[in-house]
Amino acid sequence: MHDPSLTQETMVRRVAIIGAGLSGLASIKCCLEEGLEPTCFERSDDIGGLWKFTEQAEDGRASIYRSVFTNSCKEMMCFPDFPFPDDFPNYMHNSKLQEYIQMYATHFTLSRYIKFKTVVSNIKKRPDFSVTGQWDVVTKQGGKEESAVFDAVMVCSGHHVYPNFPSDCFPGINKFKGSYFHSREYKEPDKFKGKRVLVIGLGNSGSDIAVELSHTASQVYLSSRSGSWVMSRVWDSGYPWDMLTVTRFETFLNNILPTAVSDWLYVRKMNRWFKHENYGLIPLNRTSRKEPVFNDDLPSCITCGTVVVKPNVKEFTETSAIFQDGTVQENVDFVIFATGYSYSYPFMEDDAIIRCRDNEVTLYKGILSPRLEKPTMAVIGLVQSLGSIIPTADLQARWAIRVFKGLCTLPPVNDMMNDIDEKMGKKLKWYGQRTTLQTDYVAYMDELSSAIGVKPNLPLLFLKDPRLALEVYFGPCSPYQFRLTGPGKWDGARKAILTQWDRTLKATRTRVVHGSQQHFPILNLLRILFLPLLLLAVFLVFN
Repeated sequence: MHDPSLTQETMVRRVAIIGAGLSGLASIKCCLEEGLEPTCFERSDDIGGLWKFTEQAEDGRASIYRSVFTNSCKEMMCFPDFPFPDDFPNYMHNSKLQEYIQMYATHFTLSRYIKFKTVVSNIKKRPDFSVTGQWDVVTKQGGKEESAVFDAVMVCSGHHVYPNFPSDCFPGINKFKGSYFHSREYKEPDKFKGKRVLVIGLGNSGSDIAVELSHTASQVYLSSRSGSWVMSRVWDSGYPWDMLTVTRFETFLNNILPTAVSDWLYVRKMNRWFKHENYGLIPLNRTSRKEPVFNDDLPSCITCGTVVVKPNVKEFTETSAIFQDGTVQENVDFVIFATGYSYSYPFMEDDAIIRCRDNEVTLYKGILSPRLEKPTMAVIGLVQSLGSIIPTADLQARWAIRVFKGLCTLPPVNDMMNDIDEKMGKKLKWYGQRTTLQTDYVAYMDELSSAIGVKPNLPLLFLKDPRLALEVYFGPCSPYQFRLTGPGKWDGARKAILTQWDRTLKATRTRVVHGSQQHFPILNLLRILFLPLLLLAVFLVFN
């Protein structure tokens, strides 16, 4: 019988984790760090989740194509206490990332806590949930069904599983005699040789698939409803884009600059590689900060004519596509819908726990439902930002577990709902569309890290360790920063931060050039330091 004198910390011991992808592995390790007993349920026979390539798309699992590479570089996407090996490339093929994931699980002996080939079929509150906060978790392994009681649940099943297939938005698609399918079914380009292919959707998957098919198909058409900014992984002086742009200093500027100046600088930055208007790619709302597309080859394909950018499809006929501008493309053989995914939790008896308003994800700090009587369920990894999901999930899990244990106090329900509404208003203003998942990476990470006492104390750091402080503030907001201090501190964090540029260069300097610089150029740091003066001049010109 439950003893009401027990604290939340003593009540929570057994934690169910749904999914052994990146978020699930981070959650297992964070549970172990806090002395909890995790049990992870994984429906497949291996770890890796989204990044585990399979030859065929499987029901209930995320699916990627063979040629997928990461869009975040290794220094910005590692687990914060486990850097990638020095010789790993800065941006990795999915097989290389899967190798790293296996190394991480082996190093921290995480696989022993995973039950493979086990499907979670039902999660529901126990009858005395309002007192205990416990859950009944029903699983199936082979033909055997089991039920177990857990003190808390961490949902780590991802949001790239259930395809958004808006066939109702495309009149005539059911009459189309060619083949059409969602991009999750796409694996490789061989069967499209010599064919005419229409790809609908200008996201990362749509642009990747269009570029890959341009080498084998006779012609590729890329249809976009609203356009998008397209960025290269390679940024100034050949450095990774995210190591130069995802910084605390840049976040500070975005927050203090007048909107007109911030928008002008943003559009200028997005157009520094090529003028999007000339390529038919410019977003309808050009100042929207929604996640850009990362593709190093798309502009070249458009220039060479192997990919033709088209507006949204108005309707289909048996053999052709009619576009919104009135143009018609005849003899289309394949249509690939790269139209994203919807998030769903079929194992939840009460889906409203997560979708608690207007069928939207409404979670406090993007993790916890504010309506639960006891805060013992967390959704890990259900956010999107310019930062990698690995360090984000790690910090989310650390915060959630401390909430489970009663070490991090939650505000009243009304305050949590007001916080959600306030952030939604900012998202609408910043990203130009109503989105529940998009967030600013640095601000979000600082919010979580502050709540659990692991955010770097910059004033103190500038006094005690100026070299490290400069790198933390002006350099990349790399994952190691959130293991410098506080609960979960990693002794190797300082060294990892100060040597991150060395590891970045080692991956590309496979031919040694004598006399070349060995570190991040000091001129770039000087540009950063003098940038406020430049921005002040710009502001005065505009006013």
